[in-house]
Order: sequence, then structure tokens, then C-alpha cells
Amino acid sequence: MHRELCHAPEDVMEDLKLAHQGGHRVVAVGTTAARTIEASDEAGGGWLETDLLITPGYDWRLVSALVTNFHLPRSTLMAMVAALLPGGVEQLQAVYAKAIEEKYRFYSYGDAMLVLP
Repeated sequence: MHRELCHAPEDVMEDLKLAHQGGHRVVAVGTTAARTIEASDEAGGGWLETDLLITPGYDWRLVSALVTNFHLPRSTLMAMVAALLPGGVEQLQAVYAKAIEEKYRFYSYGDAMLVLP
């Protein structure tokens, strides 16, 4: 996984933690936002460089939903989405099969999905 410089303000991280502790859903908009939130959880916020790789079996700390594009097969981003789904890779494959059947557009300028585990 590539290293990525990211920033999550400390006050935002505090708000996210309070929301999560209060039973509210923390929705990351984009995979970079998801990695930033998860990597910043332990650091408490601020600037950091992360090489966090999220794959099935990952124990999500704050993020509980994700808005993202449909990603390339066998990519680290697809693995991250599978990690958020209770059915993992198999469930993600079913979602992609339905998207292909419905002729969704894939990749950067395609359709997006809201992942609600």
C-alpha cells in the first residue's frame, strides 16, 4: 500500500469520536477520507503519513459507512470496501455483478455507491 500524507483536524477527530460513541454513523466520503479517519484515530488528529492497508478482517474503529466509486478489480481500494461489508469479498462480488447487470459506469467518473454495512 502506498504511503499517503493526510490531515484530520483534532477538533474534527474529537467530534467523530463523540458521534461514534453516541451510536451515530460516521460516513467517510471517499477511500482517502476513510484511511485518514482510521489512521488518525490513534494519533488524535493533525498531519500524519499513513500506509494503512484496510482489508477484510480489519477492525474498523470509527468509520461505519462509505461513499465511494466502483473500483478496479483486485485493487487495495476494492479490498477496503470488502472489509466494510459483513459478507466481505463474496458480498462485494454480488454488488459488482448487479452493477454490471444494470450497466453502471465504473472507475473515476462513474457511478458511486453508499456502503452501509
